[in-house]
Amino acid sequence: MDDTFDDLLAANRRYATSAPRNFDGYAHAGIAVVTCMDSRLQPLEMIGLFLGEAKILRTPGGHVTEDALNGCVLGVNLLRVQRILVISHSKCAMASGNDQELRGRIADASGLDASGCAFGADPDQEGRLRADVDLLATHPLIAGRATVGGFHYDVDTGLLSRVC
Repeated sequence: MDDTFDDLLAANRRYATSAPRNFDGYAHAGIAVVTCMDSRLQPLEMIGLFLGEAKILRTPGGHVTEDALNGCVLGVNLLRVQRILVISHSKCAMASGNDQELRGRIADASGLDASGCAFGADPDQEGRLRADVDLLATHPLIAGRATVGGFHYDVDTGLLSRVC
């Protein structure tokens, strides 16, 4: 093997000396967050929570994908989740166009064909957020068991606002 990840493994060894232990895996604040994979977002910090208090599900654009939906179902039914926040954000690449445009940008950047990829890009960010919230709120394994809300995070101000 090469040394490509050695710096991260060294950092992990430092982390392991004081890493939190003995967590039970429940969402102790009763919260699940579905948000974007964007590295500008710190889901726990943006809502004042700490390690062990929430389940965090990240997807491109913060959309409720099949995996995110499954995570929410598990969270609600097995991990004490009572509230789900779906959070979009400003300056999101997934709201800058559609999948065809993203595939074109990938081809331009890499010279490779991404035609088999479905990203779920949607320039109607608010409409998509409302649809994702509705999907969760009406799902038979979530409805009546958890409250779902849609929120938008401004990456410039750090403020979160409720959309639906």
